[in-house]
Formats: sequence, C-alpha cells, structure tokens
Amino acid sequence: MEFDLSEELLAMQRTVRDFAAREIAPIAAELDRQPRFPWPTLRRMGELGLLGLTTPEADGGAGLDTLSAVVLLEEIAAADASHATIMSVTSGLPQALLVRHGDDEQRGRWLPRLASGEWIGAFCLSEPHAGSDAAALRTRAEPVPGGYRLNGTKAWITGGGEAQLYLVLALTDPAAGARGVSAFVVEKDQDGITFGAPESKLGQHAAIATSVTFDDCFVPLDQRLGGEGQGFVMAMGSLDGGRIGIAAQSLGIARAAFTAALDYADEREAFGSPVREYQGVSFPLADMATRLDAARLLTQRAAWLRDRGYRVTKEASMAKLFASETAGFVTDAALQVFGGYGYSRDYPVERYYRDARVTRIYEGTSEIQRIVIGRQLYRDRGRGR
Repeated sequence: MEFDLSEELLAMQRTVRDFAAREIAPIAAELDRQPRFPWPTLRRMGELGLLGLTTPEADGGAGLDTLSAVVLLEEIAAADASHATIMSVTSGLPQALLVRHGDDEQRGRWLPRLASGEWIGAFCLSEPHAGSDAAALRTRAEPVPGGYRLNGTKAWITGGGEAQLYLVLALTDPAAGARGVSAFVVEKDQDGITFGAPESKLGQHAAIATSVTFDDCFVPLDQRLGGEGQGFVMAMGSLDGGRIGIAAQSLGIARAAFTAALDYADEREAFGSPVREYQGVSFPLADMATRLDAARLLTQRAAWLRDRGYRVTKEASMAKLFASETAGFVTDAALQVFGGYGYSRDYPVERYYRDARVTRIYEGTSEIQRIVIGRQLYRDRGRGR
C-alpha cells in the first residue's frame, strides 16, 4: 500500500476542500439552527461529480475508486456532517445496488439522474421495530398483476420527503425470512407513498430524516431490482462500502473538531502563556492527533483493499468502529479544550460533538461492528489470514 496519495487525488482533494470551505462551511451553523435540506449546495456538489463518485462514467458517475471517494467524503464532512450524510446515502446503496444488480433499462433510467445530483436517492431498510435486526422486516410486497403492492412503514430515512428515489426492502415471502426479502425502486410521485414529519434529532439537522409509509403503493415489475428474494443478500453485500464511507465521515467531523481545538489552544492564554503549552491541553491534543491518524489509516486501508478485490468485511467494520469511536473521543476532548466556550453555540465544537454521536449508530452500531469483527476473526483464521 502506498501511503502517499497520488498527485491526481491530491489535486481533487484540494479542489473539494476549497469548495467545501467556500460554499458549505459558511452555512453549516445556520443549517443546524434552521434546518432545511440544502438543495443549492447539493446541486453544486452534483455538478462537481461528488454525488456519484464510484458510479461508472458510462452510467453518468465519476468512476472513481473507493480510496478516492473516502478522501473526498472526508473533506465534505469536515465542512458539514449533514452534507456528508446526504452525499454518503445517495451515492451509496441506491447507486451501488443499481450498478451491481440493475438491468440496462434500470441503470439508464435512474443512475444518470442520481449521479448528477438532479435526483437524490434514499435507502429504506430500517423500520420502527427493526434496526440492527434488519432481517425482522414487516413491510410487505404482495404480488399483483403487473407488479407488487407495498404496505408498511420505514423509519429514519435520510432524505425522506426530499429524495426523488427510494430503494425499498420488503418481504415477498415472509416464511423465508431474510431469503424472502426483495428490493424495489419507488419514485417519490408514485401513488401510495407518504412521509412523516422530520425527526427532531440531536445533530445533523439538515440531513432531514422522516418515516416513509407505503399504503397499497403499486410498484411495476420493472421496478424490482434483482430477483425476487435477493434484496437482503444484495444489500448486505454492499454494506462494506457504506461502513467505509461512515468511517470517512467520522474522520471529517473529528478533523474539524481537532483543528478548532488546535487553533484555540494556540490563541487562548492563561497565566501569561498559550494554553497549548500546558500538559493538560497538549496531551489531549496529542491523543486526538494520534487517534485521527490511526483511524485514517484503517479507513484508507479498507478502501485500498476493496479496490483490489479483497473481501473487506472485517476491515470495513474495524474502520467504521474505530473512526466513529475516535470521532466521539475527539469531539469530546475538543469541547473540553474550549472549556466553558465549548458548551456555547457561539463556537462550532458543540455542533461537532452532536453531529459525531450518530456515527456510532447508523450503518450498524458499534456493538454490531464488534460482533462482525469477532465472527470474521475466526473465519479468517480458518482461511489462514
């Protein structure tokens, strides 16, 4: 593995960092206080190719590898976590599953719109009673002439009511459990789909999340993705990429908090000296920097291995676990460096603290990551890895 990024990727990183600092960071605090889906900046991100990074060029995307995607996602997250979450969701499973399992008509119908940012995609898996136990779905897709009727409710859907495309997992054969789950593409204007009120969340307020309810929503047969009963397997097969993405997002949030703390410790004086000269501040800064570097190495290693065709279930979970836990540690330590000011909304660290918390929950909680890692340790041992 090369530890230096290529000149081409460094140039892209600089471009995205400049864009994020110029157009996203200045509105992040306002979006936190007056939440709204940030369509203007999302459109601009689409123009820059940031909403379809790994989607092939033939399908309208940028055609980049996983390593490039995580480097650029970190830059957006460092400016605003809400933008990074929307970016991660729309360019994640909706596009990844269409690329891997869509037929030519489906790919041509939806991918160019998603990759360009004309449309935003949402992924509908979680339900009010089924989060980590994703196989316990209750949403039904009953076969009818010409397609299916969807009935059920999905929960915590990022982009709910805003996104134009919803990739939905629903039971077509309840007796088969996870093997009875199929995937469907539902457009926002189809009859029978409604959206709940935006959830009142701790952080990432502009990444609007709602419930999505299907009430006898007719889905034509040509909007089923893959074969009947393949939905859960397809989704689980794409989770590694999503977890690497959340690791990159966690890095961006943590990096922003660390940078703020580093600057403040240099400017703030106590007893006649900058507070960075005192071990009570310099030691936490050292710990923050060390954990950030370790998290970035884990994240980029997982991406690098994935780009070379390796199965990275363990590595992706390690990256997601460590990076999200690091985001929690760094944002908490940064707030402490600011002292009382860190508790004030006049400074951004309290927002970083709130935004970081959910990274230990979505795309699989930290507890789920530990279960995955523990299982993979023995599977890898059996393979001699």
